[in-house]
Amino acid sequence: MAKIVIDARQYTTSTGRYTFRLIQYLEKLDSENEYVVLLKPNDMNVYEFTNPRFTKLACPHKEFTVDEQVGLLKQVKSLNADLVHFAIVQQPIRYRGRHITTIHDLTTARFKNPAKNNLVFTVKQQVYKWVIRQAVRKSQHIITISNFVKSDIVAFTGVDPQKLTVTYEAADAITDAPEPIEELQDKPFLLYVGRPTPHKNLERLIEAHQQIRRWQPELLLVLAGKKDANYQRIEAEVTARNLSGIVFTDFISEGQLRWLYEHCAAYVFPSLSEGFGLPGLEAMVHGAPVVASNATCLPEIYGPAAHYFDPLNINAMSTAINDVLTNEELRNDLIQEGKVQAAKYSWQRMAEQTLGVYTQVLNAPK
Repeated sequence: MAKIVIDARQYTTSTGRYTFRLIQYLEKLDSENEYVVLLKPNDMNVYEFTNPRFTKLACPHKEFTVDEQVGLLKQVKSLNADLVHFAIVQQPIRYRGRHITTIHDLTTARFKNPAKNNLVFTVKQQVYKWVIRQAVRKSQHIITISNFVKSDIVAFTGVDPQKLTVTYEAADAITDAPEPIEELQDKPFLLYVGRPTPHKNLERLIEAHQQIRRWQPELLLVLAGKKDANYQRIEAEVTARNLSGIVFTDFISEGQLRWLYEHCAAYVFPSLSEGFGLPGLEAMVHGAPVVASNATCLPEIYGPAAHYFDPLNINAMSTAINDVLTNEELRNDLIQEGKVQAAKYSWQRMAEQTLGVYTQVLNAPK
């Protein structure tokens, strides 16, 4: 029996979906090892384990801080683990115990965030790049979520590809009852769900939507997600330019999200950089035709189930979207292909592969 510690500090974030599902399925799969799951203090009550070999421990050490390098290091060392799984790249770089790291993508190393102080963010970004290289060098193994990201990490760090394992994520069907959004009922709309950071390319999506409105003036664009500083910045730009037909939902419930997926004319994913592209796969589960960027991992994950465009070309984006809106045969093909494509992915298989990595690392000579 081994003692395995999982750093789950991002348990309730979008990235944390991966960690949540991993732990949920490890509970079902592993009856031999003992697990300690590190959670932020506010997350200690969000999930109750069913496997008695799993225990929680509050971890107040925030990512990207000195305390992460000092306090988290001290906490992890005190647990005397046989293996630590850092589910994000942020970790105490002086930890010398046996550990693996999941790297979801290199987006933060490549793109700025205008909602942050530019000088502070630039410094943190350089530190982050250094942490990535250190984590790759020091970890006994690296897990990532697409072959694109695997190749990207190899190119960025020079690591041997044999040190990396790809474990695909999966999309869940939302089980909450659909909750209609009154202002959108009986109206045609394009949908985007997620964060509004620059690599998501929402400004070009807005321009493409405005082009389509010239011949489809009733078509709305729904940008769904909590109104953080970046969404507020984009909304202010839309207001200043007096652009019409754009709806910022702010936070939505799971039922509302399901309704949006099920009633949108198309789900549009214009991103410049993704590690997996989970929202588009979720849209497929719920029967939305997907129009997507051809950048980074998206063609790998979506395969034949999306209609692609160059995310830097606004005309190409608007043309691709219009194709799906006006070609019923294409639209129906995408809906059917989407259900088939989404069914290829499995959280249980991801957990099984991860457990295999644990076993491999634990059995390797020190």
